[in-house]
Amino acid sequence: MSEAPVTEAGAGTALMTAVAAMNSALDLEMAANDKIILLGEDIADPIGGVFKVTKGLSTKYGTHRVRATPIVEQTIVGTAIGLALAGYRPVAEIMFFDFVAMCMDQLVNHAAKFRYMSGGRTPAPITVRTVVGSSRFGAQHAQSLEAWFMHTPGIKVVMPSSPADAKGLLTACLRDDDPCLFIEHINLAYREKEPVPVGEHVVPLGKARVLRQGDDVTIITYGAQVPVVLDAAERLAGEGIGAEVIDLRTLVPLDLDTVFTSVERTRRAVVVHEATRFCGPGAEIAAQITEQLFGELLAPVQRLGGAYAPIPFSPHLSGFPTAEDVVTTVRALSRG
Repeated sequence: MSEAPVTEAGAGTALMTAVAAMNSALDLEMAANDKIILLGEDIADPIGGVFKVTKGLSTKYGTHRVRATPIVEQTIVGTAIGLALAGYRPVAEIMFFDFVAMCMDQLVNHAAKFRYMSGGRTPAPITVRTVVGSSRFGAQHAQSLEAWFMHTPGIKVVMPSSPADAKGLLTACLRDDDPCLFIEHINLAYREKEPVPVGEHVVPLGKARVLRQGDDVTIITYGAQVPVVLDAAERLAGEGIGAEVIDLRTLVPLDLDTVFTSVERTRRAVVVHEATRFCGPGAEIAAQITEQLFGELLAPVQRLGGAYAPIPFSPHLSGFPTAEDVVTTVRALSRG
């Protein structure tokens, strides 16, 4: 199986890329539960998915459980919902997040609502895996549209920033009884290898992680902006500014308790993401912080996000927040 872990990294762990970690999660869960079925374009061997997350799984479990589909997103998700209602736990791969627009009706009007419409008797335990950040494929393959689904009751929204979280969060999604949208960032897929548990590894949904302690400002982020923010926090430390960094990991459910606890102490907050700043996830997070802690804040909550424009092909014109953007914003906030 390609991208298998190759270097031991301590007891019970191995160094893996995010791709290898997600492959491991799928492999272990498929071995433990024969109701897990994968559907998507080119996911069977020899291709194993366009980003190789499902490499080797059809050879191991058969094409009746790893089903390569036509290029019809509505059919992929619609079939997954039907399987879920029949007792299966399907995983639907939508190659790029932009293409989820093709199956919005199935997700928003069906999967998200069945539990509510049936008094809880017909949940739809599907996991939709999709990819963001692929600007080199053009503007129709790169948008971060997570705010659309944060606004949709009934769907859980997950976005890991590390290989270990990719495995643990994907495992949690596969076991969850609600529809889960699992968003993978292409820039993190092969970015680097990190220690990941070789066996079962579950990261609970709705639990943020404090990646760095600090007393002067809280920086809240997720996904591919996590390494950007950590870089900025390191630079700020050199200037005597202690930045606490929170990786949300899941956007629904949103761990506001961890955010509030941190901001109540630092009294300053910045939210950073690649999704557009206008009506992005940071708007809701900033509003929640302001409503809860208005009397404690030393300055207004700041937001950094992508430009309000289609993502260009050139990576030099992406409009995403940079470490320098974060440093500049925190410097100004610290004077408030």
